[in-house]
Amino acid sequence: MATVPPLPVPHNEWYNHQRVFSASSHGPAGLPSTNATRSFWTHSSPDANPLAREGSQGALTTDADICIIGSGITGVGVAYHLSGIASTEIAPESALKVVILEARDFCAGATGRNGGHLTPAAYEGFDNRISKFGVEEATRSYALEAYTASSLVDIIERYQWTDDVDLVDGGHISLLFTSEEIEEAERDIDAAKRAGWSLEGVTWLDKGVVEATFGAPYPGVKSPGHNVWPLKLVTKLYQHAKARAGEHFDLTLHTHTPVTSMVKAPSTDSAANREYVLSTPRGSITCSRVVHATNAYASHLLPFLAGPDGIVPARGQVLATRASVSTKEIKTNGWGGNEGFEYWFPRPVGDADEKPLVILGGGREATSPVFELYIDDDSTCNPKVGEALRAFLPAVFEGKFDRGSDPEMEWTGIMGYTSTGDPFVGPVDKLFHGGASEYSGQYIAAGYTGHGMPRAFGCAEVIAQMIISELSGKEWKHPEWLPTRYLTWEQSRSRN
Repeated sequence: MATVPPLPVPHNEWYNHQRVFSASSHGPAGLPSTNATRSFWTHSSPDANPLAREGSQGALTTDADICIIGSGITGVGVAYHLSGIASTEIAPESALKVVILEARDFCAGATGRNGGHLTPAAYEGFDNRISKFGVEEATRSYALEAYTASSLVDIIERYQWTDDVDLVDGGHISLLFTSEEIEEAERDIDAAKRAGWSLEGVTWLDKGVVEATFGAPYPGVKSPGHNVWPLKLVTKLYQHAKARAGEHFDLTLHTHTPVTSMVKAPSTDSAANREYVLSTPRGSITCSRVVHATNAYASHLLPFLAGPDGIVPARGQVLATRASVSTKEIKTNGWGGNEGFEYWFPRPVGDADEKPLVILGGGREATSPVFELYIDDDSTCNPKVGEALRAFLPAVFEGKFDRGSDPEMEWTGIMGYTSTGDPFVGPVDKLFHGGASEYSGQYIAAGYTGHGMPRAFGCAEVIAQMIISELSGKEWKHPEWLPTRYLTWEQSRSRN
C-alpha cells in the first residue's frame, strides 16, 4: 500500500482557530492600506480593471440619496439591485441618486483578492447547524447560498457574459485529509438528507476514484460549483447598473475616496432630508442613507463592531502557480480541503496542451496560534503562509506540480470573520436593543467569514429591498431563502 505523503499544513485546526478568535480582542480596523499587494485578478494585465480609478479625479459628488461605502460584490450588488427595483418602485420626481465610495481602486478589497470560487455550500456544517438552529433555519443557510450562486450564474448567462468573466462550470471537490473530516462529512450529508435538503449533484468519491481520476490519494465529495474572475463579474454588474441610469435612478462611482468619518448632518440640511455628512480627503458628501459594504473594515466607521462579537479582519493569502501537466490531467473543477482552509482551481486555458495556472489560497493554519486574525494589512505576504502554499499542491498531487517552484503572483486580502460564521444584514440601528437613533438610515451587509461570493450578492439584494420598502412606505418581506439569524435585529445586543 502506497504511503500518503505528509502535507505541509497542520490538520484539524478549526477548533483552535475559533478558540483564538474568541479569546482575542483588538481595536477597530483601520482604512485599507494604500500600497496593497497586487492580485492576479486586478493586475495580471493592463486592462484587468478598467474602472480602477473611476471618479478619482475632478469634482466630488456632494449630495446623494444613498451612499454605498465599498465597491466589491456587496456594494456593487446593492447598486445593481437598486437599479432594477427603482424603475418600478421609484417615481421620476423622486429619482434615486446613488453614490459608491471606494477607498482604493475599484473592487480592490476582498472581492478583488479572493480565490475565484462561486460555490454554494451543499452540506458542510449541516449537522451542527441543525443542533444549533433547528431544521428550518439550518436549511436556509444552504438555500441562501444556492439562491445567490444561481442568481449570479443566471445573470451571467442571460447577458452572455460567460466568456467575459471566465465562468467555468466544473463542480467542486472537497478533499478529506483526515478521519475526522471523513466522519464529519458523513454526518453532515446524513443530516442534510434527514432534513429533506436536496443533494442533487453531490457525490461521494472514494479514495481509489479520486486517486485514479485526479492523482490525489484521499476520499472526497463532489458538489455543484463554478469558478469565475470576480473582478470582471463585479465590473459587468456595475456597468449594467450604470446603463440603467435614467429618470428613476442615477449612479456615480468615486474610487480613491476613503470615508474617514461620518456624522449626523446639521439641522440646516433638514430641508433636503439629509441625515449624514461623510468626510473624505477630497471633501464631504451629504446623504440620507448609508450602506456599509466594507466587510472586514466595517469597524472603522462602526467601532462597536470591533472584536470577537463583531467583525474581525483575517488576512488571507493567495498565489497563482503553474501546473507541470496539462488540463487533461488537472481537470477543470474547483477544490477545497483541510476543513476549508485551502481552496484552489485551474484557470481556463487557450489550448489543450497549455499547462494551466492554478489559483491557490489558504495556509492560515500554518501560523497557528495566530491564524492571521486581527490583521487588516494586505500590503505584505506572510512568508510562513507562502512556504506552506508553495509546498501544498506538490504534496497533494504527486508529479503534477513542481516542488520548489515560485508562483507567478502572490498576494493577500482581508476577509471579515464573525464568531458565528454568519454575516450581519440589515439596519445598523437594529444591532442595539431598542434601536439607536444615531444610526437610523444606515444599513450593513458584512462579515461573510471567507464565504462572500455565494452569500454577498443575495444579502445585497436584501439591503436594496429594505431601502426601497422604507422609501415607498411598504412592508419589507422576508425572503424564504434568507436565514433569520443574519438579520441585525436578531443579532441585537446592549451597547454602551
